[in-house]
Amino acid sequence: MADELALDLEELRHLQSIAKRPRIVSIISTEICNLEKLSKEAVSAATSQTPTPTPTPTPISSTKVVPTPSLNYVTLGSFSWDQDNDKVKIYVFLEGVEQEKMETVFKPMSVDIKFNDVQGKNYRCAIPKLNKEIVPEKCKVLVKPTRVIITLFKASKGNWLDLHFKEDKLKPNVDKEKDPMAGIMDLMKNMYEEGDDEMKKTIAKAWTDARSGKTADPLKGYP
Repeated sequence: MADELALDLEELRHLQSIAKRPRIVSIISTEICNLEKLSKEAVSAATSQTPTPTPTPTPISSTKVVPTPSLNYVTLGSFSWDQDNDKVKIYVFLEGVEQEKMETVFKPMSVDIKFNDVQGKNYRCAIPKLNKEIVPEKCKVLVKPTRVIITLFKASKGNWLDLHFKEDKLKPNVDKEKDPMAGIMDLMKNMYEEGDDEMKKTIAKAWTDARSGKTADPLKGYP
């Protein structure tokens, strides 16, 4: 149809160019306008009927996340240590340690060092509660060929009696609301648990005398 309209327009324009009378020219011009309108509509209709190509969907790649297995660690329960007035040094005798494969966690009252992939194994040196507080930001780890030196800087200068925190078992539990003798009895229990056979006999006799109503001094017989 579009081709036919194009031929008609071409012929009308030719007639318009040779026409002399105004009325004839006007009629031809009106028809040309009508045909041009029809021609545009025909082209638009043909264009709208042309199927739009369906875009090919881009395949979405799915990456499966594989969970990292948790590592198993061998606990290093045996190590040596020494100290001066400012710091404590812990010596871990372990060969094949690499500095970049270590994980260090220093806290005011604890230390946790992990040695990963040491000759195919993972090791851990952890002290959950130190004897006294340290300064975490100053602490450091030095790797030697046959050992690892962990340096802990003390928060306050002084001597540590032990590396680990320990309760003072000989310290009586004083409570004003309890019997005044309760603290002494707690002390005697601790001394009984840690004493030798002779001390245990003496304390047992004192307890027996106290229960039987005797007024003997419960601490009599101690050096």
